[in-house]
Amino acid sequence: MASKKTLKIRLKREKRVRGKIIGTKERPRLSVFRSDKHIYVQAINDTQSATLAIASTLSKDLSKKIKGKKKVEVAKEVGKLIAERLLSIGVNKVVFDRGRFLYHGRVKALADAARENGLKF
Repeated sequence: MASKKTLKIRLKREKRVRGKIIGTKERPRLSVFRSDKHIYVQAINDTQSATLAIASTLSKDLSKKIKGKKKVEVAKEVGKLIAERLLSIGVNKVVFDRGRFLYHGRVKALADAARENGLKF
């Protein structure tokens, strides 16, 4: 478990990053959260406080595709899935919100996969 000092730093970074980002209906905020085992992403319309689409490693659509893959490859699959779901509802532009996580590794892989499948940040 992380120390209190580390948690304080993470929360401070999260507030700093999220304070500059606002999602709208035309351009929702693509919020990413990762844990040790899973990665989650959701498209949020902040003006109406509504979630437009979600995708995660726990999605039934991905359960067979991600079996036996590494974490970065799984993040790419999640990025592909969120891009498909957003494009199906007519959203092709988003604002990327990495939260407290560095734009590196799984977070970067998810973002790149979403871009490759038609989303524009």
